[in-house]
Amino acid sequence: MSTSTTVADGTRTPPPEGRAMTLSASAARRIAKLATLEGNPDQMLRLTVSGGGCSGFQYGFSFDTNTNDDDHVFTRDGAKLVVDDVSLDLLAGAELDFAEDLMGSYFKVVNPNAASSCGCGTSFSV
Repeated sequence: MSTSTTVADGTRTPPPEGRAMTLSASAARRIAKLATLEGNPDQMLRLTVSGGGCSGFQYGFSFDTNTNDDDHVFTRDGAKLVVDDVSLDLLAGAELDFAEDLMGSYFKVVNPNAASSCGCGTSFSV
């Protein structure tokens, strides 16, 4: 898996030590499948953290074809995950996984920075 950060001149450099995320193989497969279903294999999954949710912070997922100057791009098997710099502060060391169980199928963030999370796993506190 590779990671990179956009810098002002448009080149990509690795994120600072300890501020990386990983994608599981199942998350990479699901991102690639969803991008194909959307008809645009260049789409990236954007993961954001915002205030709210029942535990203080909540995860947000969307598809994007663009990156911003403060974005970090993490790839695995051709699938791309985009995380902005502020969100990465709360996600450093986390893994994005894709789960399929009796509750359904969903992206799941395994976040070592979360002190607690809600029952559904979509919000957390630090």
